[in-house]
Amino acid sequence: VIGGSNGGLMVGNMLVRPVASKLFGAAVCQVPLLDMKRYSHLLAGASWMAEYGDPDTDEWKFLRNHSPYQILRHDRLGLAEDGGAATAPDDSWTCPKVLFTTSTRDDRVHPGHARKMVKALMDAPSSKVPDLLYYENTEGGHGGAADNKQRAYMWALTYTFLADVL
Repeated sequence: VIGGSNGGLMVGNMLVRPVASKLFGAAVCQVPLLDMKRYSHLLAGASWMAEYGDPDTDEWKFLRNHSPYQILRHDRLGLAEDGGAATAPDDSWTCPKVLFTTSTRDDRVHPGHARKMVKALMDAPSSKVPDLLYYENTEGGHGGAADNKQRAYMWALTYTFLADVL
């Protein structure tokens, strides 16, 4: 499964759901929106509140169910959430093989979304995350590449990853 931007949110949600994560052998998550608790405070995120909702209000109760970063940390890995108690890790979940790509200069979806998610996956037990790769282009914007040469490189990374792991 491959998705970028809002499609990255979809891929992120598929990665952290025990049933969905078993439906495919690998995932590519490009310039993803993943932390729905803090998205409205990063770059263009505030302009999306009419679409997604305001995580700083009671709307968070709904958004929480669609926030891959929080689901990973709290529901799958059992880490404490916002001052609450830690819970038991979810033994039924294993992350599929995954490649995250982002751009340092993305002016829409902050690269911190991908960085935080990758860090949380790196901190997980290795048995839960069998294959994790990350690539951050220092140029480009929301498309992840500044020109056709970089775009070709990004797609070569993607297809090489998929060819290697599938």
